[in-house]
This record gives sequence, C-alpha cells and structure tokens, in this order.
Amino acid sequence: MSAPSDTPLYTGSLLLAAPSMRDPNFTRTVIFMAAHTLQEGAFGYVLNRPLEQRVADLLPDQDLGGLGDVPVFIGGPVATDKLAFASLHWNRQKSTLRCQTHLSVSDALHEISLGHDVRGFVGYTGWSEGQLEKEVQHRSWIITAARKTILTSEPPTAMWTSVMEEMGPLHQLMAHIPNKVQLN
Repeated sequence: MSAPSDTPLYTGSLLLAAPSMRDPNFTRTVIFMAAHTLQEGAFGYVLNRPLEQRVADLLPDQDLGGLGDVPVFIGGPVATDKLAFASLHWNRQKSTLRCQTHLSVSDALHEISLGHDVRGFVGYTGWSEGQLEKEVQHRSWIITAARKTILTSEPPTAMWTSVMEEMGPLHQLMAHIPNKVQLN
C-alpha cells in the first residue's frame, strides 16, 4: 500500500519520540531524517544516544588523525555491526542543518578540517515504504524543523528535553512527563 500523494516528506527534519513511545530503541530519542521518499521509505540517525566511545576505540589499528577523537553514537537498531560517518553543519543564514551521510574516512577528515561537527554512528534508523507515515499518524513521533540545539546540547542525552522545551508551552510540559508515568 503506498502513501497518499499529499503525505509530507521529512528529509531534513527532526523526529522526536512522543512521550508515549515504549520501544526501548526509540524512547526519548531525537532522530535527524537524512532521507525520506514515498517509494523508498526513510533513513536517519539517532542523535542523542552516545556510545561513550570515540572512533579510535572502535578502530584501534588505523591511523585516523583527528577522526580518532570523533564521538560515536548509537544511530539506531539497523545494521549495528557497521560504523558510518556523518557531518552536521548549521547554516546560520538559512537557519537549516545540512547533513552529509556515508562519508569515507578522507571525506570525514575534510569535514573536520572545515570545522563541521562529524560524528560516528553504529547503526541507523530505517523505515520501509509507508511505515513512517503510519507511525506519524499514530502519533508515535513529533516532527519539527532541525534546530541548532542538536549541535550544542550537552550532554547529548539531554537533547530530547532541550528540543522539546524550545517548541513551546505544550511541549515543555511533555518534556517533563516522567519516563514511567504509571509508577507515579
């Protein structure tokens, strides 16, 4: 079944897990949507799940230069046996986030030399054709424009709350709903 032709495309947006999300892979995650088409599905990276390791920890036998110091994140539950590099760069004039994915080691080093935020990702998030659209209809995800906060949030684990708080009063309330509301 294909998605309706008026279905929005989310490439370049952030997906924030709704507070009701119970899938442990996605609870309180912030995902940058790197690609989304109606025919191919969607692809992105979780930005707020640091692995607490650097690239050099995962590739100790390689001479990586500055890439060795790059932090690694759990990008999602798909292909967790692979390490990928992405560059994130905030365009101040357009107030947009540019993300380049699938970088080679030399491309990643070049992006670092330009002062861009390069991250390593183990795994990624992916949706088949129509799957993301259904999840959005079921209110599993909150969609928002990419924000500079995703580059400056420290620690990265606080990113979900920070982005939600920027989105206005309703989202500020949602940002502080306990993880396990049933225990209160």
